[in-house]
Amino acid sequence: MANSRDDVKRLREETGAGVMDCKRALDEAKGDFVKARTLIKERGLAKAKEKADREAKEGVVEAYVHAGGRIGAMVELSSETDFVARNPDFRELAKEIAMQVAAMDPKDLDDLLEQAYIRDASKTIGELVTGVAATTGENVRVRRFKRFELGQSNGEPT
Repeated sequence: MANSRDDVKRLREETGAGVMDCKRALDEAKGDFVKARTLIKERGLAKAKEKADREAKEGVVEAYVHAGGRIGAMVELSSETDFVARNPDFRELAKEIAMQVAAMDPKDLDDLLEQAYIRDASKTIGELVTGVAATTGENVRVRRFKRFELGQSNGEPT
């Protein structure tokens, strides 16, 4: 079945997948857009899982300071290449995770990854990370984070 350029373009914009991957998914789904989007997602998650053992030495450190300046957080989000680390979606993910840390005060990395995303409770932070990994085709991971709150002791001498 022939796919319109608009369908391929829309699928690419929604999933971040390559043009040919979108075209193939639409062909396999016989033009069913929802089914094609599901195929793209499944394939992307499988690719992300395969790459999870790769070393991720590049990335960004992103900071978020809550209005009023009383709470802030820093997050180190890693990728395999600096090309992906400069990607706007990657940088936005780092910012969103820093905001999540400031708002939800996770106790450790596992807790953070299991938390429901504050902007869309149907997704976890771990699913957001996996989604960007699937889109970029690289291992993406939260390496570490730190939350700061005025007046809160961190156990160090003052």
